[in-house]
Amino acid sequence: MVHVIVSGMVFLVLIHGGREAASMPPNSLMKIRGLRSKIGKNECLLCCVDLMFHLVETLVRFFNKYAYVQIAVYGKGFNRSARDAWELFQSTGVESLVAYDCSGAVLLMGTLLGGLITGTCAAIWTHIKWEAKNERMLMVGSTAMLMGMVLVGVAMVVVESAVTSMYICYAEDPLLIHRWDAEFFSQLSEALHQRLRHRSARGREALTQNRFDVNIQESVSL
Repeated sequence: MVHVIVSGMVFLVLIHGGREAASMPPNSLMKIRGLRSKIGKNECLLCCVDLMFHLVETLVRFFNKYAYVQIAVYGKGFNRSARDAWELFQSTGVESLVAYDCSGAVLLMGTLLGGLITGTCAAIWTHIKWEAKNERMLMVGSTAMLMGMVLVGVAMVVVESAVTSMYICYAEDPLLIHRWDAEFFSQLSEALHQRLRHRSARGREALTQNRFDVNIQESVSL
């Protein structure tokens, strides 16, 4: 619910603020090509790798957090919103930015750190106030840690929803981000171009290595 509310608010602010102010291949394919040279002739292992990446890609396509933005703005169903959002990322190249996004991990670490600090402070306060034993300190500290994680997590969800909305807005209309914050738009565009160049280089390297291995195998067989 928080995802939908915050995503809708951020999306509408960017759209209205902008109005008032005035294809790359899938990532899983490159990974499979990169692993193909290491696998060699082991077709069974290659099939397992293909199946694994296909399952991961299917899950990401139909179950991702970016669906909440589409739900908040367009009122679509969850599965359709998730599919449309991921296809939008793939068609615009923003998928390469999303693949390297570390905001979720940082926010998770912040949530854990907030819970740990809350639990530690509660346990120390319990020991000083009532001179409690270890069992009571552990009970109070654990309860406080869970409550702290929940409260900090609610605040982190707001930030995470804003980040996901930024990606959707940039994929649908980059000019919205430019009208809202030109400097941030420049940084985001530069990061996207760097990721696309890096991905293209990795793809060419994987194809070259694959052809080299095939030539070597053919030479050995002859």
